[in-house]
Amino acid sequence: MVKHLYLMRHGETLFNVYRRIQGWCDSPLTEKGINQAKLARTYLKDIPFDHYYCSSSERACDTLEIVTEGKVPYTRLKGLKECYFGVFEGQSEDLNPPFDKYDTVFPIYGGESGDQLKKRMMDTLTEVMEKEDHQIVLAVSHIGASSNFARLVDPTCITEKFSNCEALHFTYEDGKFAFVEKLKLPKTTD
Repeated sequence: MVKHLYLMRHGETLFNVYRRIQGWCDSPLTEKGINQAKLARTYLKDIPFDHYYCSSSERACDTLEIVTEGKVPYTRLKGLKECYFGVFEGQSEDLNPPFDKYDTVFPIYGGESGDQLKKRMMDTLTEVMEKEDHQIVLAVSHIGASSNFARLVDPTCITEKFSNCEALHFTYEDGKFAFVEKLKLPKTTD
């Protein structure tokens, strides 16, 4: 039987605005981030989710609670957290190396490698989707974690920026994920 996973990025945060490297460190949603989550609620309202998960980071939990209006139980999973950037956590994004150099920089300074992040996300999401009663799942995570997972499933699936509160739709069948589509939020004026 084909199952469905919707992997959504959290709403905009204060560190997104201040251009801070935000992995395991956390910052609150901005007013725009709250509005993005409300818009995602409207956008996702017709999908009959049966289970809800999110990263243990506050920004992901807050996003999920807004999307569901706090009316459903959900499970926080550390396996859905963003990449850990070591000593770069909370520092200016100006210190970010080019994307193709992440694995040669961050692990040297105590951070995770892309392979570690991909394995963690794949293991976590596979365990979730293997549960018998999980047919249509919404999981809220982060840009790096979600993008790395998506590229592991299908290296060509993300060709443009993965914005706050956008979701990636995957199917899951016979132990394998397949990319279906990226659900883009309508543009807002805020």
